[in-house]
Amino acid sequence: MSKMKRREFITLLGGAAAAWPLAARAQQGERMRRVGVLMPLAANDTEGQSRLIGFVQAMAQAGWIDGRNIRIDTRWRGTDSDGPRKHATELIKLAPDAILAGGSISVSALQQATRTIPIVFVGVVDPVGSGFVDSLSRPGHHTTGFMLFEYSLSGKLPELLKEFVPSITRVAVLRDVANPAGAAQFGAIQTVAASLGVEVVPINVREESEIERAVAGFSASPIPG
Repeated sequence: MSKMKRREFITLLGGAAAAWPLAARAQQGERMRRVGVLMPLAANDTEGQSRLIGFVQAMAQAGWIDGRNIRIDTRWRGTDSDGPRKHATELIKLAPDAILAGGSISVSALQQATRTIPIVFVGVVDPVGSGFVDSLSRPGHHTTGFMLFEYSLSGKLPELLKEFVPSITRVAVLRDVANPAGAAQFGAIQTVAASLGVEVVPINVREESEIERAVAGFSASPIPG
């Protein structure tokens, strides 16, 4: 397991697909394999579509052609907070050989839905702290993948704010409580902010529609004297 840039995973996953030996494929007469994909974005998201296309192309380069010797079933998160759990259950019912999970929320939903089907994740910040794997060197269980970045880098955010606005003493942090990595990220922010004399106020949101209201509420709240 290693850190990686967001767009690099498609090549790595394509190469990983070659782990299914060519000899075994021949012996099985090109048995149709099945791979589930749980995307963290909406179906009409341009970047999400680009990632999926890249994944399908990388699989094809490794000899796995969608519709010929492999079937790729994709589900998109969208804006529904219950979407990941619902789509994870749908994918598990299809009995795939493996599942590609994008983001921490997707991994969490899939791990709750299955304890046996292999899960390969991308875009996860803190897989150990989130409880997805035992360690970076020995993930264990049925889950492995690629880190997006070190969650401790979140501590740079209050440093940048203080640099831009030296007089700042209070900041709000919007976080999705359903995201397992959120606690570790918030902890890193809070630790650094305290050393700078900045108070951190957590604001929990679950839906996009809640963000504007949450920000307005924070702006209107009195500053402690």
